[in-house]
Amino acid sequence: MELRHLRYFMAVAEELNFTRAARKVGIGQPPLSNQIRDLENEIGAALFRRLSNGAELTEAGKAFLPEARAILLQAEQAKQSAIRAARGQSGRIRVGYTSSAVFNPVVPAIVNAFREKYAAVEFSLEEAPTAQLLERLERDELDAVFIRPGSGDGLQVRCRLRAEDPMIIVLPERHPLSEAQTLRLDALAGESFVLFPREAGAGFFDDIIAACRRAGFEPQLAQSAPQITSIASFVAVGLGVSIVPTEMAKINVPGVRYIAIAGEAPAARLALATRRDERSSIIRNFTAQAIATQKSLANNNQTAE
Repeated sequence: MELRHLRYFMAVAEELNFTRAARKVGIGQPPLSNQIRDLENEIGAALFRRLSNGAELTEAGKAFLPEARAILLQAEQAKQSAIRAARGQSGRIRVGYTSSAVFNPVVPAIVNAFREKYAAVEFSLEEAPTAQLLERLERDELDAVFIRPGSGDGLQVRCRLRAEDPMIIVLPERHPLSEAQTLRLDALAGESFVLFPREAGAGFFDDIIAACRRAGFEPQLAQSAPQITSIASFVAVGLGVSIVPTEMAKINVPGVRYIAIAGEAPAARLALATRRDERSSIIRNFTAQAIATQKSLANNNQTAE
């Protein structure tokens, strides 16, 4: 029994006329009659009584009708499910992000836009340091990750959506330079620094160290912060000074001052990483949405300026 037999049966059951049913399904009336006869032979019971002016369902036909309709409906649903999956409109995606990434407005904008457009896709978010995110991506435990890329990152991944956050200086409120509107980086020479550990985010750490060296000094590392969001709290209690992405100033920590960097300033880079050999339609849709959202935000910012 094939689906075409069921479709032919439904056409005759709805029209109760072989000629009209044949026109409906786009075949000749004799081939349609043969197909129905083959179906009846397979079932072992007549489904229609042939009348001079059409046809009517037999008791067997009446019993067969709802089952045939259900099978065809299920087959159509299966087809649509396959189409949605092929288009990346269903399934799941596991997205990871480094803690500071969510302070960049592009990240929540991407997530919101994707979830709105692909509401049937199961979506999960997990936070971890960049190094762990890349490891989990390669182990197929995550599908896409927002990271702070470094020179050694991305050997087995593909990075898209490169954005940059300007960095700013964080000083304790009672620091002698805390009233300045802007400061050059070399003003921090000799200061003790509170930084996010390199093993948790090599790119972020290396960019700050490199910027300080270009400014003519080697930063003195006094304290590591377990989370980038903890840096301002450590600075507030006098453990040192720091340099963080501008968006981190949104964290309201009493006892600190955020000061713009004059002259050459480092930038916190942001990237969306996926596996190099990734073929998933869902992940392809997510990266496309990320790029589109970033462009839209950039255009809006240019218009506002």
